[in-house]
Amino acid sequence: MPPESLAAAIARVGNPVELLRNAPTPPHTFPIAPEFTNWRSEQRAWARTCALLDQSHHMTDLFVEGPDAHRLLSGLAVNTFANFGVNRAKQYVAVNNDGYLIGDAILFHLEDQLYDLVGHPMVVDWVQFHLATGDHDATAERDDNSAVRTGPPRLYRYELQGPTAAAVIEQATGAPLPATKFFHMAEFTIAGRRVRGLRHGMAGQPGFELFGPWADGEAVLAALLDAGRDHGLVRAGAKAYSTANLESGWVPAPLPAIFGDDPHMSAYREWLPAAAVGSLGGSVDGRDIASYYLTPYDIGYERTVRFDHDFVGRAALERLAEAPPRRKVTLVWNADDVAAAIGSLFAPGPGAKHLELPKARYALHQQDKVVIGGDDSAEQVGVSLDCGYIANERAMVSLATVDVAHSTPGTEVTVLWGEEPNSAKPQVEEHRLWKIRATVAPVPYVQFARDEYRGK
Repeated sequence: MPPESLAAAIARVGNPVELLRNAPTPPHTFPIAPEFTNWRSEQRAWARTCALLDQSHHMTDLFVEGPDAHRLLSGLAVNTFANFGVNRAKQYVAVNNDGYLIGDAILFHLEDQLYDLVGHPMVVDWVQFHLATGDHDATAERDDNSAVRTGPPRLYRYELQGPTAAAVIEQATGAPLPATKFFHMAEFTIAGRRVRGLRHGMAGQPGFELFGPWADGEAVLAALLDAGRDHGLVRAGAKAYSTANLESGWVPAPLPAIFGDDPHMSAYREWLPAAAVGSLGGSVDGRDIASYYLTPYDIGYERTVRFDHDFVGRAALERLAEAPPRRKVTLVWNADDVAAAIGSLFAPGPGAKHLELPKARYALHQQDKVVIGGDDSAEQVGVSLDCGYIANERAMVSLATVDVAHSTPGTEVTVLWGEEPNSAKPQVEEHRLWKIRATVAPVPYVQFARDEYRGK
């Protein structure tokens, strides 16, 4: 029996919000070891020496090839494709006709007419649907993540990041590090194998994402670990890895805006399995699914949007670009309030929704209210989207989007943590809504990332 479509699931439940708020899907998991040492030390490694993060298993790849691959991808992306040659990559962002986010991924231009789209399935599904239903002279090969795939992945991916990452690569290759621009690729020889490397950093630190055929992965990993012994290399597990975005400022897994009434979107929901969308959690409690949608401007992609080509959603974004209402920020949570929430575990309940450390997200799509004012005059001014603990800053933070008027660093707000009423998600225990004061801070929160990562 084929899997239930999203359209059928919505019809069965009656409302997409109810469907997603009670979906059993857990937050995104990283199918690698949770820790190699401990997540605090592993977080510190990418700030002080070098961390190695195994990216081979948790993302989905879509290899798109053919004469029309460029046209297909460009027509669905807000990004410019001007000068997007081989051995370059970009953060690929797609929106619907109304300018609301479908999602984002990393697009690698591997060879002439060959691209690899890597990320959460939301954008991969969107591109694959348009290829299957449109008129494009192109083919696609999908390689799902290790949680659902049978057998090994097509490629290994190792992220090396931190102040000594370059030294590790130079020792492993036996050659000086080539000058490589941000989001450009270089080639190396490691353990006798050809390795490609993308210049970037997941936590806003200097580094490379190294990749190649799966069969070469063990030999390359052994060579990197051997070279890393002289440079403080630490392997980072799933717990630390899940927090890297909090330092670089990347918002993972925004709710895809795919619930509109137009015939094209209805056809997409008929095509898409219900399980592909995931769960919705947090104190945002609107009954209209559109109230959960985000735009590229809400989460910091304003420099990514380019109106030099035709793409789905262009007209809507041209209007929105004139005065975007919200801005991405970091919220630094009040330490006393966080401690009180955790401490409620040891008092008569119900207490606060459990704050898992280091990553506190408990649904794939997390949205908590950001408010100002007291109980009787509270006004929602934004949404907290992803939260966790940064050992390097000894702070609990969240990435959020807030009204421009309340986005100045130092502004005091309150995050409403949890759900009221509690949803039926298996990962949600009985709890009550908890107020956590927070202070608006820049994004990325880490100064180095602001200067050296976003500055690129």
